[in-house]
Amino acid sequence: MIWQSPARLWLLLGVLALAVAYLLVQRRRSRYAVRFTNLRLLDRVAPQRPTWRRHLPAGLFLAMLGLLVVGFARPTDEVRVPRERATVMVAVDVSTSMLAGDVEPDRLTAAKDAAHRFVDGLPDEFNVGLVAFAGSAAVLVPPSTDREALDEGIDRLAEGVTGVQGTAIGEAINTSLGAVKALDADAATAPPPARIILLSDGANTSGMDPLEAAAEATTVEVPVHTISFGTPGGYVDRGGRPIQVPVDGQTLRAVAEETGGMFHEASTSDELRAVYDDLGSSVGYRLVRQDVSARFIGLGLVFALGAAFGSMRWFSRLP
Repeated sequence: MIWQSPARLWLLLGVLALAVAYLLVQRRRSRYAVRFTNLRLLDRVAPQRPTWRRHLPAGLFLAMLGLLVVGFARPTDEVRVPRERATVMVAVDVSTSMLAGDVEPDRLTAAKDAAHRFVDGLPDEFNVGLVAFAGSAAVLVPPSTDREALDEGIDRLAEGVTGVQGTAIGEAINTSLGAVKALDADAATAPPPARIILLSDGANTSGMDPLEAAAEATTVEVPVHTISFGTPGGYVDRGGRPIQVPVDGQTLRAVAEETGGMFHEASTSDELRAVYDDLGSSVGYRLVRQDVSARFIGLGLVFALGAAFGSMRWFSRLP
């Protein structure tokens, strides 16, 4: 935390002086207490009261002064705020290997469930689009704030939806960049802050070289966060014949490193959901330093009300 007027914090010494003075006064009172020879009469005239009630209003009052001084010094802190015109493209592999059952119930179904959760966790003002890719890539949902259309698009993800077999990671990145540039009339000349979240289980087998697409993403400052999803023992059943489809994340790692994104590995549904949650917190907001003095002033007023209520309740007077 940083203060815009740190010199004002010296006023806390005044609050500390008041606290010390209060303690000295209380000590003097106990030292020079009135003496009664008739203890029974003393008990009736001045019955003993719990000491904490006597000191609570003063303690709250001093805390209020301290908080108001801190607020007066104009503290600032980093606050998360949604990114303006932010655009997130979610690219999901729909190749045949995504039907492997090494992740319950299968890789693609688990990916769709996690994508739904990820999208639901983003700010409503975000533009979110969906790209499906196998041997080629296609925009299923252009980036927009229409979450209903996006959820319907995620539900439509299925093997073969692109019509071409294979895994075209480079094409997925390039197609996602094209969707970002077509966001609005200003996107071509003033691109919005964007992120690409790409999930796949294998290496590139067709289309554009992923590192060439990554270089283009780097040029327009769009990080590509990649998720390698699946296990080394994955396989798909084709006519009763198991075909091994082990996960291969080397290409995805290289793409993330090239673009300044993050690379994640997930081998279970729970791990995939955790990855999406982590990505949502990183792409959903930007840190901005803002004045947070209202926090301390508000808490100080709460303490002031507490001091006033306690004093009126127990002593019939304001502190």
